Amino acid sequence: MRFCPYSHRARLVLKAKGIRHEVVNINLKNKPEWYYTKHPFGQIPVLENSQCQLIYESVIACEYLDDVYPGRKLFPYDPYERARQKMLLELFCKILEYQNTPFFGGDCISMIDYLFWPWFERLDVYGLADCVSHTPMLRLWIATMKQDPAVSALLIDKNTFLGFLNLYFQNNPTAFDFGLTPPAIR
Repeated sequence: MRFCPYSHRARLVLKAKGIRHEVVNINLKNKPEWYYTKHPFGQIPVLENSQCQLIYESVIACEYLDDVYPGRKLFPYDPYERARQKMLLELFCKILEYQNTPFFGGDCISMIDYLFWPWFERLDVYGLADCVSHTPMLRLWIATMKQDPAVSALLIDKNTFLGFLNLYFQNNPTAFDFGLTPPAIR
C-alpha cells in the first residue's frame, strides 16, 4: 500500500539499491484472501524473492534487501555501527538529542535515514510541518533527504495523499488506488 510508511521504507531501500521489483498494492480495507498466505496477519509489506521465500516486517525486510543485494550497503559493515543504528531506531523519540551528524547514521544517508523518512514526509500532510520549525538541523536533514534520488523518486504529492486520506476515512474501497493512472486500453 503506497501510502503506508512501513511499505514506504521497503520501497526506499529497493530504489536506493536499484533493485528491480514489482509492487503489488493491497487494499487494506478489503485484503484478498491469497494475501494471508504471504503474511499470516495480512500486514504490509511482504517481500517475496525469486525462490518464493517470504520476508515481512519492514525493518527486517529492509535489512534483508541490504544484505542480499549488491551495491552500496545502507547498514554499516562495522558490527558496532550497525548495532548503533538499530539502537537509534529503537530510540526514535530521543534521537534528535543524541545525534550530531548530518544524517542519523553518520555523514551519508544510510538505512536508518530511510527507515525514519516516511514519518517525516507525512508531517506536512498531517499539518505537523511546524513541529520541526525550531530544529534547524532536522529541517536541513529533511531538505537533504528530499534531494536523495530514492526519496525524490517516491515522494507522494501532498494533494494525492490528502485525496487518499479523504477516501480512506470514508471507507471507500478505491482509496488505495487514488492517484494511480488507469492502464491504457489496447
